[in-house]
Amino acid sequence: MSLFVIADLHLPFGVNKPMDIFGGWDNYTERLEENWQLRVKPDDTVVIPGDFCWAMKLEESLEDFRFLERLNGTKVISKGNHDLWWSTVTKVNGFLENNGIKSVRLLHNNFYSYEDIGICGTRGWVSEHGEPADEKVLAREAGRLETSLCLAEAEGLRPVVFLHYPPIYLYGANEPIMEVLRRHKIRECFYGHIHGKNGHACAVRGERDGINYHLISSDYLQFMPLDISYLVQNAE
Repeated sequence: MSLFVIADLHLPFGVNKPMDIFGGWDNYTERLEENWQLRVKPDDTVVIPGDFCWAMKLEESLEDFRFLERLNGTKVISKGNHDLWWSTVTKVNGFLENNGIKSVRLLHNNFYSYEDIGICGTRGWVSEHGEPADEKVLAREAGRLETSLCLAEAEGLRPVVFLHYPPIYLYGANEPIMEVLRRHKIRECFYGHIHGKNGHACAVRGERDGINYHLISSDYLQFMPLDISYLVQNAE
């Protein structure tokens, strides 16, 4: 069994909002499906840290979930800024069950295990100007990450973090999120959200103060799920 990651699928089937109007996104759903089925096996796990699809309402996401269900592996999905379809975990799980979607798991105030690894994470947030409303959301997201990490550690697992928003960027960092990462001695952090050649060039990648940061938005990965089995298995 292998562990993969890819964020920002932006599936368009529920609301007919394709991304191929943007550079590098031509035929992206076809490319994603082909690459996914070539690399991912039925017993593998794929983490999708946010922006799964464009649906505004849960009911509109069904065709996107059906597309995902046809792909190999178990999919662990967390929330992104465009996942407006996301309701309560209970409601979403009921929707998936009622529609025969069996391979999707929600990462929200919980964790999943992969061998000795704890798959942990939350959406994150950006508070560039310290606005009170943003600070409140950021504190809540830091709390959700804390919950996820503590639950995994209580089971004796080594946490790896998956976020939608980057916790660190060229001109600053989201300190409430960073404080949680540092306190739990996180070594590997994967994030999406950033698109386009200019955005990719400015994204923080590699080791910073003991934490390895990985950009895994789908256009950055060329719509190829990234196998991180070796990476997480050999983390110190």
